[in-house]
Amino acid sequence: MPSVEYGMASYYSDEFHGKKTASGEIYDKWDYTCAHRTLPFGTKIKVTNLENKKSVIVRVNDRGPHKEGRIVDLSYIAARDIDMLTKGVVKVRIEVIK
Repeated sequence: MPSVEYGMASYYSDEFHGKKTASGEIYDKWDYTCAHRTLPFGTKIKVTNLENKKSVIVRVNDRGPHKEGRIVDLSYIAARDIDMLTKGVVKVRIEVIK
């Protein structure tokens, strides 16, 4: 399991708010969570937007992203905090915290 990854991040659209995630939790767009393909549920990661160096810490509670080339799907609030809502997809660095 790599402790640092680089790639593209996207975020969940509003249509997923209130729906069940792969971990069984209900997705809340106001909670600092994310989807990652392989990291264990509950893993905390720091996601840094490489365009503006803003970062956020999120917890893995879902699987995805399901589009090729993307490494993480962020909750709405996390995406907002790193200023990626307008672009939708940005290059990021993710680092496992614990």
